[in-house]
Amino acid sequence: MMKYKTKVLVDKFVGILSRWPGVECVSLNEAALPDTLDPYFALILDVFYTGFIPDAAERRGCYGEDATAFETSGSGAKDRFLVGNLPVRIEYKSTGQIEDMISFADTRRESLWFLKDLGTYGFYRLINGEVLFNRNGWIGVIQRRLREPSPEFWSRMRDANQSKMEHFLGDLGAALFQGDDFYYLISASGFIKSACLTLFCINRRFEPSHRAYYRQMIELPVLPESFSAQLETFLREGADITKERKYSLAQIIARGIIAL
Repeated sequence: MMKYKTKVLVDKFVGILSRWPGVECVSLNEAALPDTLDPYFALILDVFYTGFIPDAAERRGCYGEDATAFETSGSGAKDRFLVGNLPVRIEYKSTGQIEDMISFADTRRESLWFLKDLGTYGFYRLINGEVLFNRNGWIGVIQRRLREPSPEFWSRMRDANQSKMEHFLGDLGAALFQGDDFYYLISASGFIKSACLTLFCINRRFEPSHRAYYRQMIELPVLPESFSAQLETFLREGADITKERKYSLAQIIARGIIAL
């Protein structure tokens, strides 16, 4: 449930954004649900629009004088600022681009390779964002299209991420052999991320935000035996967790995932 302080800000910005004719839908990211003192807190609004929205300078004026430290991305698609000490991020997304991306998952599967680097977090946000403004029902149509992606979608996404996992595992072994600490760290990060992505695909779940990632990962219904304990050990640092032990553990994790 939204805290009162958060709701006041949300209502203010939704009131501003919904007055722009091109705005189709505004949804709230789950990062706004914890207490404002939570280090993960951020007020993130996804704004889906058709046609045009005001330029950055006009948007800055609309946000109000209490919006400070304003910056916008090079493409003008993301505005960041503070209200007091609370971080606010407003992301603008074309409905046409969203529809194109979703078509890769349902009607244009020959282009599914395009999603292998983008991942499925964008879909997660579309499904799980709290809809605060809905002009014509567009978001409902989009969410229905995402409810049940085809088995082929999940199979291809699994293959892409599992291939990455195996590649990073090879890199991890090479870095260990070469004594390259920097390459080892990068490979270890890539390995565990692609391993987790593979498991989300096996369970036919979109990958969540970073805040929810670990909890949702260990609660997946289909996991290799002892995976949670193995993951916790892999992430731990200490004198007993040598690079050799971590590499051996990575091999066990990979074999368990491939066997599912």
